[in-house]
Amino acid sequence: MSNILILGAGRVGASVAEQLVHERYHVTIVDENPEQLKPLADRLDLRTLVGHAGSPAVLAAAGAADADLLLAVTPLDELNMVACKIAYELFNIPTRLARIRDPDLLARPELFTDNNFAIDHVITPAQIVTDYLVSLVATPEALQVLDFAGGKAQLVAIRVEAGAHMDGQDLATLDKLLPKIDRRVVSIYRKNRRIHPDGNTVLQVGDEVFFLAATEHIRAVIKEMRGTEKAIKRITLSGGGNVGYRLAQTLQNDYQVKLIEANKERAAWLAEALPHTLVLRGDATDEALLESELIERCDLYFALTSDDEDNIMSSLLAKQMGARKTIAIINRSRYVDLLQGGKIDVAISPAIATIGSLLAHVRSGDVVAVHSLRRGAAEAMEIIVHGTPATSRVVGKKIDEIKLPSGADLAAIVRGNKVLIAHGHTMIESDDHVILFVDNKAHIREVEQLFAVKIGFF
Repeated sequence: MSNILILGAGRVGASVAEQLVHERYHVTIVDENPEQLKPLADRLDLRTLVGHAGSPAVLAAAGAADADLLLAVTPLDELNMVACKIAYELFNIPTRLARIRDPDLLARPELFTDNNFAIDHVITPAQIVTDYLVSLVATPEALQVLDFAGGKAQLVAIRVEAGAHMDGQDLATLDKLLPKIDRRVVSIYRKNRRIHPDGNTVLQVGDEVFFLAATEHIRAVIKEMRGTEKAIKRITLSGGGNVGYRLAQTLQNDYQVKLIEANKERAAWLAEALPHTLVLRGDATDEALLESELIERCDLYFALTSDDEDNIMSSLLAKQMGARKTIAIINRSRYVDLLQGGKIDVAISPAIATIGSLLAHVRSGDVVAVHSLRRGAAEAMEIIVHGTPATSRVVGKKIDEIKLPSGADLAAIVRGNKVLIAHGHTMIESDDHVILFVDNKAHIREVEQLFAVKIGFF
């Protein structure tokens, strides 16, 4: 798959286009607004076209006849649906993805079949971001929590805390602290520089450690890096948009949830729709409001409005006033690196969080899951291995016999219900789910080729 047609140059479309161009795909992006396209054309090696995404003539001019994949992410659900139908009927584009946000449409999956709007995969960014945030509530010590193999294994990013058992210890110490728990530290970032880990690597306070383990063992590993933290009970959300509403709806039965919304009509609707959430009408940057709502007792504060500045300011204010942990959505992904790890504990770019769901359909081979890491600089992939020793470059080989591209680490294998942490002697079998960490996306194609079945297998 090499020719990709993107409809819509908003945050998601632009972010995906940038990622794909860096990975040397041929990208064409269409939008009605030339001001959206110009910055992309100026800095990226891609083709842009001003036009309506639902026009057959525009799609033809954009190269739809030669496209391998269509990604429809305009602001309008109906336009995305129509574009997919046109792409299927007139241009026979093999794979078609559409962003759909309307819950009424999402509740009718029969609309997306080939006989109707011909959408292969539906992308709902608000739900993807909500699921991401829920994982951080369940594992509040983490910077990132990613599921693999249907939740059997997890890759977790954690920041080493002063006084933890592993503070100042080499990685070999984990074997002594956790003799019965297998896990794999796949990468360490210290002051934004990657350190390739081995048993002699000594951890320092502030190190960002990525490790993979069976899901039931995750908390035991975290405890050695962070110590024991109090359970989350009280959660405050700022912003009652799509993400804020979905998150409150998910959490309200298990936690004490408050939601702050500035818009009067929206606040009234939220109060009706969320019976177990305390909805407050107000401005989350209002110090008096936060003080009256006892923000110092808040375990977890989420800033979820569509305004980056409001999210930054309210998070900083909540932290200063005593909130235990703050998480902010930052739409300008370039701000994320500047903010995370300071007074804001976790900064999230919704576009980058969404990209993984899209990339899984772009990758060659049987790729089950793709997750962007380090704000898009690195990637974790789950690939199903197929073939025999005669048709595969990896089946029947031990891991230390496989020449992985530079910066790629095979972290674990999921075989049936078993999670096997990768060691040099571990042998790969057909139908294994392999989980890889790739710190340089320039090597993604090499990884795909390594795990692909040789030509002629089928």
